[in-house]
Amino acid sequence: MRKVSESVKRRVQERPDVCQRCNDPYSYCDGRITWEHAIIHAGRQVDAAWAIVKLCERHHAVGQYQDGGDLDKEKNVFLALSQATDEELRTHSKAIDYVALRERLHEKYKHLL
Repeated sequence: MRKVSESVKRRVQERPDVCQRCNDPYSYCDGRITWEHAIIHAGRQVDAAWAIVKLCERHHAVGQYQDGGDLDKEKNVFLALSQATDEELRTHSKAIDYVALRERLHEKYKHLL
């Protein structure tokens, strides 16, 4: 895991310590809250508060759920993209249209918000 900068760390810590997939009707939460860098760009984890998703151990597939949890990267990417403004997404990458990706995933996973 990449080291999180202090400014990003403070912004993420301001959010409630609740699994962001708690509204998933097909799964349940269990374990402590962890942070997942859901967005990887150019082979590196993006150091931005919007790119980090708070998940329980089960949804992150770590701790007691290592290799047996309910990690769904596409759902986590959607949750991360949903935390960003259009401006943040556009300035981050010219190669990937994150705004369009967020809209596509919204149709599939809007029940998670």
